[in-house]
Amino acid sequence: MDILGQLPYLGGTETRQINAENPTGEKGGACRWDPDPQNPLLPHSKAAVHLGRGWKVRPFIQLKAGEMATLADIQGPGIINQMWITSNLKNFSELVLRFYWDNEPTPSVEVPIGAFFAMGFDKAPHDVFSAPVTVAPNRGLNCYWQMPFRKHARVTLTNESEQDANIIAYKFLYKLQDVPNDAAYFHAQYRRSTTRRDYPEHVILDGVQGKGVYVGTYLAWNAFSSGWWGEGEVKFYMDGDGEFPTIADNGTEDYFGGAWCFTDAIGTKPERAYNSPYIGMPLARVTSELGGPRKFSLYRWHLLDAIGFKEDLRVTVQALGWWPNRTYQPLTDDIASVAYWYQSEPHQAFPQLPSVYDRWDR
Repeated sequence: MDILGQLPYLGGTETRQINAENPTGEKGGACRWDPDPQNPLLPHSKAAVHLGRGWKVRPFIQLKAGEMATLADIQGPGIINQMWITSNLKNFSELVLRFYWDNEPTPSVEVPIGAFFAMGFDKAPHDVFSAPVTVAPNRGLNCYWQMPFRKHARVTLTNESEQDANIIAYKFLYKLQDVPNDAAYFHAQYRRSTTRRDYPEHVILDGVQGKGVYVGTYLAWNAFSSGWWGEGEVKFYMDGDGEFPTIADNGTEDYFGGAWCFTDAIGTKPERAYNSPYIGMPLARVTSELGGPRKFSLYRWHLLDAIGFKEDLRVTVQALGWWPNRTYQPLTDDIASVAYWYQSEPHQAFPQLPSVYDRWDR
């Protein structure tokens, strides 16, 4: 779709935004709060006590440890066009985002917020500059994935930390409009595993049934070995594939658009970070003052090269390096991933989300 070409035709569309100042998104429903520092629902209103109603009284919410908040509850049909969120909580792996479409019992999106926005390391936060996802200074999480729904959309955020989140700032901009019959629903799924030398493979996505299109991959890769880690292939098994996939990329750095181990032009320096609209490695921590493993944050958005499937889909990545004799070395690495895709509902139930202890940095 020509995005710029569509702008002249959007006039008059019923646009709404949900945030802490207008939690229902209703017309004329924003900024109605009277400053009251004693009100536990308005803990940030002290700064506006001399300004009164209509000013910045409720820009944030609080989310106590162990609690869940419904950030958005929208009657359809419509489409979420943009989302932004941030928090003062240090570890974004402890905040879990879930999207439910059309009153479904299980979420179509279930991801820690950092990983959802391609920033999957608590101890190494970083900026991301890409087309559908941007992490702007300082930890401002933005996405432009288009998310249609026909009957209802509900978005929740759960604080699985042992600490209260004193600030949750967020917004959802959406349009109330008809949704074409052939429009699919947005999905995102988080997984984490430690690969084994006897079977060095991480599953990015599995168990998808139905018709859809795969649109993105994010990996948070902890490299435990001292050498090169990205020789393994990314594979797509689709529409009844058995032992052998239909699509196999040349290698990990090839899938993410790089070459020759992400080094400089003459191959003398270690992996280099980069950002672009569709592919990037915004974090390449090749040495660690923290004493932990090297950390690499990688995204690949299939916006112009989406991968369609008719029946089913499975996506994997191998963890391979080199032995000194130039044979492949199977690696034991720690890999977390988010898969992004659209499909018709119903979707298959997701595997159980790893506990907060299994999502922390290693």
